[in-house]
Amino acid sequence: MELKAENISFYYGSWKIIDSLNFNLPAGGFMSITGPNGSGKSTLMKLIMGFLTPADGCFYCGGESLEGRRVEEKAGKMAYVPQEYVPAFGYTVFETVLMGRTSSFDRFGFESPEDRDIAMHMLKITETHHLVNRPLDKISGGERQRVFIARALARKTPVLLLDEPTSFLDMRHQVGIFDILKRLQMEEKKTIAVIMHDINLAIQYADYSLMFDGWGGIKIDTPENLFTEENIRNSYQVETIKASRDGIPIFIPAGRLSRSSQMKS
Repeated sequence: MELKAENISFYYGSWKIIDSLNFNLPAGGFMSITGPNGSGKSTLMKLIMGFLTPADGCFYCGGESLEGRRVEEKAGKMAYVPQEYVPAFGYTVFETVLMGRTSSFDRFGFESPEDRDIAMHMLKITETHHLVNRPLDKISGGERQRVFIARALARKTPVLLLDEPTSFLDMRHQVGIFDILKRLQMEEKKTIAVIMHDINLAIQYADYSLMFDGWGGIKIDTPENLFTEENIRNSYQVETIKASRDGIPIFIPAGRLSRSSQMKS
């Protein structure tokens, strides 16, 4: 399902965060959203979901305007994993993931065997099935993040929006989550937009990339064209060393006080 932004602008007070943003993420596309802290990435996600209202412009999903639509109305099309979750204390891991199926519960509020099977399947693919009966507040932050991703996947919506879904995860589980998302894109034609800080993962997994520069500017292109040493320097105010693997560029931050500078002195 296509996700489109048309002339989106947004202000915090007199500060313009987003200025006439346009993008067209085609059905089955995978878009990374990158940029420095505080540049507007999470704001963009909240605008799409309707938690914030744009000053100008409109979003479209599947060709239909999202203007004026309640969050509940969008839930059938889009699943959202925010950057920060307030844990639902008192619930088990399984109950939390099953909440992703509430829209399909019967009129008495009971889940079906299929709902339970889907919830368990999402626990398995996020490698959290061994936590099934654990209270949500008794697991680690990284485990909890994977549980919330499982809950979003259980919704089985055509569009997935994720705000830094791997921020609490170790390297293996970071790659594991992006492998899952890429598989959903390839096999189920999911449309996926992900806020992420790891440029190298964005290059590896995304088909399209949107980069905030922290000064009100936004660039959109393919990862190969967007992520250059110059663009990274302008956006993040950091120098990088460019390498490559199998023709795919890799960028390594070059710190001013790294071990190499220590050895030179």
